[in-house]
Amino acid sequence: MGWLVGLVGNAVVAVAYLSIATVIARSLIRSGQTRSNPLAAATAAIFVTCGIHHGSHTLHMALPWIGVETERGLAMRASYDVTMAIWDVVTAAVGVYYWSLRRSYAPLMRGAKLFEDLRQREQQALELNDSVLQGLVVAKLALDLGEHDRARSALESSISSASAIITDLLGPDRGRPATGLLRSSAALPPRVPQAAEDGA
Repeated sequence: MGWLVGLVGNAVVAVAYLSIATVIARSLIRSGQTRSNPLAAATAAIFVTCGIHHGSHTLHMALPWIGVETERGLAMRASYDVTMAIWDVVTAAVGVYYWSLRRSYAPLMRGAKLFEDLRQREQQALELNDSVLQGLVVAKLALDLGEHDRARSALESSISSASAIITDLLGPDRGRPATGLLRSSAALPPRVPQAAEDGA
């Protein structure tokens, strides 16, 4: 009766995977990210193809009950062994587990939100660049005019703005040290002004 377990397992996989694909595709269409978010679109396509594949197994094994494609269906039933049935059950369990996670992480796992919103990231990067660049320009101008307090204030404001945007980019775990995130190269030491070197 391993084929019967496989039939049920494949049916659950087909329903779960096609439902996941539908949720992702619907969110992509609503947010206008069908072309701008190829990773999410490709993921939806993977779930569609897997869902259809497992659904076809269910269909072929069920058709002999109604006298359709009996020879092919019985052959598939006969080819099913315990190992195949177990893997189908495991795959079905993963699909069901995904839907159980959606209840706990609903805001995070809402369709296309599973994937990075590229337009939002680009906007945040522009804001980071603008805030830091403007602050540095103001600080340089203030230093040229000998207004050290104003320069210090501009630098502190730039640092604060950059820190807030970077914290937002890193996500909800910003309060904990990030693991596995390392610079690609060492930070350069601060450059000593020529006048200071000459006076040393």
